[in-house]
Amino acid sequence: MRKMIPECSTLLILMLLSASVMSKETTEAKAARIHKAVLTIDTHSDTPLNLLREGFDVGKMQDQASTGTKVDFPRMKEGGLDAQFFAVFVGQGPRTPEGNAIVQKKALDILAAIRKSVDENNTQAEIALTPDDAYRLKNEGKRAIYIGLENGYALANDVTMVNKYYDMGIRYITLCHSSNNDICDSSTEKKKGAEYHGLSPFGKEVVAEMNRIGMMIDVSHSSDETFMDVIKMSKAPIIASHSCSRAMCDHPRNLTDEDLHALAKNGGVIQMCFLSDYVKKPDPNPKRDSVMAIVSKKHNDFQGLTDEQTRAAYREYREEAKKFPNKLAAVQDMVDHIDHIVKVIGIDYVGIGTDFDGGGDLSGCRDVSQMGNVTLELVHRGYSEKDIKKIWGGNFMRVFREVQKSASL
Repeated sequence: MRKMIPECSTLLILMLLSASVMSKETTEAKAARIHKAVLTIDTHSDTPLNLLREGFDVGKMQDQASTGTKVDFPRMKEGGLDAQFFAVFVGQGPRTPEGNAIVQKKALDILAAIRKSVDENNTQAEIALTPDDAYRLKNEGKRAIYIGLENGYALANDVTMVNKYYDMGIRYITLCHSSNNDICDSSTEKKKGAEYHGLSPFGKEVVAEMNRIGMMIDVSHSSDETFMDVIKMSKAPIIASHSCSRAMCDHPRNLTDEDLHALAKNGGVIQMCFLSDYVKKPDPNPKRDSVMAIVSKKHNDFQGLTDEQTRAAYREYREEAKKFPNKLAAVQDMVDHIDHIVKVIGIDYVGIGTDFDGGGDLSGCRDVSQMGNVTLELVHRGYSEKDIKKIWGGNFMRVFREVQKSASL
């Protein structure tokens, strides 16, 4: 006589079979699930440069290959990017009253263009001011647009502008760009070398004021001496909004292991830049280097240009870059930097800051629509959902909150 399987045993078998099926979740499916669940934030893009381009609409999906653009709201949604810092970028110009007046007007014009573009697409995105805004907007299915100021030159040697820019919605200031300014020395100053060997007296005022009002201090582009001065002086955690590891790619724009240890002690965060030259040393390309040097010289190293001149310069740069392409670093190369940083200082001090629309471009992540490939690579390497949550936004938001909390207003 055949024995009957008890009903409870049948239920147990079904539960085990179900668990077995669930355990076979593919890596791709797991990455997609995690990417959708966590808050994803990119802390640096130069997309506002495109807002000044005739015919560009950030509310409509653009073709990366034909337009060269990297970010728009539909592609942010497609790539699962919840929040983005738009940089008010101003190139370095004359450090004179006339130059200061020009740069202030340019910064205000870019700020107005950002607000106008977001307001015109308010069903897709909103301006964000606090960490909580990003989580709220994610729940509403909208993109959160934060604003940063790239190059403290736009302060025009006036410390009161820090508070004025904050009131206009700016939440971090990148102290300098590719040249020295009145605040500090740049990591890539070509003509003068170190002027202050770190922060200037005015720069120290700026750091103190940023601490006072709860503005994040961004040390990307700063020299090593500037970095250490800021670390010593700042009473709040700092950020490097778009930088990589110098041990992995020897470029002065990247942070050394010594810098990383100081950053961790400060409680700050380094956000991985996707600009290939900062991710992996490029293969020799003398023809491209020669052509790019000519373009740069023709346009005054992209410094002190009017809006019209800036558009013309970047248009020519993009056209020449297409003719003489460099081999791009890959997503895997960028995640190598994350691996190194985690090994040196731990999982709590690293994030993502692509520099899209300012040179950021990786094989496997050519624009914001492909951001899920970063999560996929992290899953491939064994990072947990908790780790990925920190990398994609948790670490940065911790700093953001601490900076605002430490304000002494």
